Amino acid sequence: MALRLLPSLPITGFITKHTKATNLNSSTAPRFVTAMANVSDKNVVSRRSANYHPSIWQYDYIQSLNSNYQEESFKEEAMRLVGQVRMMLEKALEPLEKIELIDTLQRLGLSYHFHYEINKILEGIWSDEGDFSWKTDNLYATALEFRLLRQHGYKVTQEAFSSFQDEMGNFNARLCEDCKGLLSLYEASFLSVEEEGMLDTAKEFAAQQLEQHLGQNELDEHVRKLVEHALELPLHWRPSRLEARWFIDLYETREERNPMLLELAKLDFNIVQAVHQDDLRYASKWWRDRGLGEKLSFARDRLMECFLWTVGYMSDPHFGNARRGSTKVNALITIIDDVYDVYGTLDELELFTQAVDRWDINAMELLPEYLKICFLALFNSINDIAFDNLKEHGFHTIPFLKNVWADLCKAYLLEAKWFHSGYIPTFKEYIDNAWVSISVPVMLSHACSLTLNSPTKDCLNIWKEHSNVIYYVSLIFRLFDDLGTSPDEMKRGDVPKSIQCYMHETNSSEAEAREYIRKLIDEIWKKMNEEYLSMAHSTSAPAFVQIALDVVRMGQCMYQYGDGHGVADQLTKRRVLLLIVSSIP
Repeated sequence: MALRLLPSLPITGFITKHTKATNLNSSTAPRFVTAMANVSDKNVVSRRSANYHPSIWQYDYIQSLNSNYQEESFKEEAMRLVGQVRMMLEKALEPLEKIELIDTLQRLGLSYHFHYEINKILEGIWSDEGDFSWKTDNLYATALEFRLLRQHGYKVTQEAFSSFQDEMGNFNARLCEDCKGLLSLYEASFLSVEEEGMLDTAKEFAAQQLEQHLGQNELDEHVRKLVEHALELPLHWRPSRLEARWFIDLYETREERNPMLLELAKLDFNIVQAVHQDDLRYASKWWRDRGLGEKLSFARDRLMECFLWTVGYMSDPHFGNARRGSTKVNALITIIDDVYDVYGTLDELELFTQAVDRWDINAMELLPEYLKICFLALFNSINDIAFDNLKEHGFHTIPFLKNVWADLCKAYLLEAKWFHSGYIPTFKEYIDNAWVSISVPVMLSHACSLTLNSPTKDCLNIWKEHSNVIYYVSLIFRLFDDLGTSPDEMKRGDVPKSIQCYMHETNSSEAEAREYIRKLIDEIWKKMNEEYLSMAHSTSAPAFVQIALDVVRMGQCMYQYGDGHGVADQLTKRRVLLLIVSSIP
């Protein structure tokens, strides 16, 4: 996967380019004879254990999930309401009324029904050179318009907020009492790109003032919840499906709510959830039939959590086949990650990496039994996905897909070598490998192949077109993962993560390293925002770009308070119940 060279990030310039996973050179290449001698000698094999808890979601329970919302009567009622909302969009006269309605539809998870209408409205607002009185001196309206336009790829400039600043570049003191405007400004600031100092100032100013409003205990309950929600994690960083489930409950408590929108939001959520449950039952049966949870008991049995990931970044109902395939991919990633991180010896891992790189069924003969099971599950599952691509869409994806799996295993192997040798990589060495070992390129490569519906589209060309987005998504995902999981991983024994590498290289404290990582995440988001703005209206695969953005959003949510994938019986369990199990009354 060849990727373009990138400028260094402004914090320390820790990285000047990104490349594919570090290749194993001739001096470190695995040797079959030596590895087999060690593998065959069971007396010298020492295994580690991460003591993962077993799955809390039993097969029979998953298969019992059922919803009445698949009945045609519910779908017909939803389409009737969609038609009425469409007329509401067409009849909206005032610009502020239009953008507030768009924002509400997005947060309720309904905007996928109205792509054409929303794009038409925003295009009209963007190209309108007429009356701007509707947003003059209105911070809330100005910031809301700015956020929506940037979310949809329009390059509105930060100067939109210049009228709210004084000659020194500070935001006017009179804005301090405008909590609604401050919240809108805060959310808008997260769509900034590099060298937009005005938006950096806006974020700091708005956050400080919102914290003060919370401390003064003067806000009504609805506004308080919105402010707390934003300060916990901004809207731009939240996966849309999870946000919709939260916002529906909040919207129901709002005095000025639109009953028709609320009815449609609940109905649509339940209908889509019924589709998701069908996909989950299919994936659960596949997982049980493969028997990986039982045969490879050292690894995390996380089928439900793997499905939750796909719902987070691929929730549209028409992506059913993609959700099913991506759940398989996520489950295989989890198992193979634990093989390299916890269970496998270095000799075994070298053999397995070679087998995946060759993508040859004969190569598995040299593997121990547990890795034969693992390799065959990977080989058959990915070949099945590629076969469906070839049969249904006419493009051959095996070379593309097997290369990203080989890159992942090589990245895993390098980390295993670092661990077994006690080597602490530099921060740059770690990042150059870790953006691949986080597995996002594998997740996105399969999402790409599974969501294309035209034989004229080439996965490899799309991959090259969006190489920077893939890199930025992988980096943010990796850094958030490290913030959430590195304490547990260090306790059980693992390769140093970004935090430890930075501490070792700079002699800084853990608190300082974590602060550096958080600032780095902010800077990479700016790069990704800029990349998105540069190609939002020219990309040949807009669905892929949105999936990529939701992958990193899902990662930030899953690792915000620890390891939401490995430790799945706490906040992750609640999210599964909300998104997948329980319908909205």
